[in-house]
Amino acid sequence: MKLLSEIQHRRSAKEFSPEEVDESSLNRILDAGRLAPSAKNRQPWRFIVIQDSEKREAIKNASYGDERFSQAPVAIAACTTNIGYRMPNGELSYPIDLSFAVSFMMLQAEHENLGTSVITTYQEEKIKNLLNIPYSMKIVMILLLGHKCNETDPNVRLPKNRVVAYDHW
Repeated sequence: MKLLSEIQHRRSAKEFSPEEVDESSLNRILDAGRLAPSAKNRQPWRFIVIQDSEKREAIKNASYGDERFSQAPVAIAACTTNIGYRMPNGELSYPIDLSFAVSFMMLQAEHENLGTSVITTYQEEKIKNLLNIPYSMKIVMILLLGHKCNETDPNVRLPKNRVVAYDHW
């Protein structure tokens, strides 16, 4: 499949089958994240792969009962230090850097015919304690990964002429 076709086909998984994720697929997905661009090539990410079902269940409880943690055989906590490259506008670059890394993982997962869903609503301190994440680290998002249970309907996207302007607004 061509890249643009995979981008057009990708949807957030609403449900996952219990089938395990192949280790070689998981490693390629992690490599995609590792190889993503980052500001000043700082590579501020650290990924924690959670495959233990009891830990995923505990994370579910710290994520307001999101059932997908019980379904997806893999969760990946995308973490960063609370410090990092400060851009000229004063903002830290890690939200952008981690978004690149997780997006690359999502695209590789689609290429592997796997589903993903990004979770950003959780009780961070509870999950940090569960996974022994140091105080100096921040969980930016959690990527759920697994085999898609049901295909979702295509999302309607705005046409290009509604979102793109050339040379002026």
